Amino acid sequence: MRFNGHEAIGEFGEDACIFHGEVINPRDVITFQGQSGDELKDAFAASVQDYLAFRASRGDGPEKPFTGQFVVRTPPELHRAVSSAAKRAGVSLNKWVMTALERAVAN
Repeated sequence: MRFNGHEAIGEFGEDACIFHGEVINPRDVITFQGQSGDELKDAFAASVQDYLAFRASRGDGPEKPFTGQFVVRTPPELHRAVSSAAKRAGVSLNKWVMTALERAVAN
């Protein structure tokens, strides 16, 4: 689901017989729930609006931006293989990984 630049995932909780979801693209935790798919969508929108209002009331912007940097831990064998693949492609390791990530999220 998408609303106002925010993206969320939702699922049905069989035990509680309720739909619940989480906004996945800010750093802050934003959750919501509803009794039906329509209620879930409405709760998502309301949660995003509440979140933005809360941040504004504190004088904060909507959220802290991502830095563009993160650490990835891999087994040494994978690190070697990825480094070799980057060299074969004639690009930096960073560029090779960035291209692989862009392909992965495009699907």
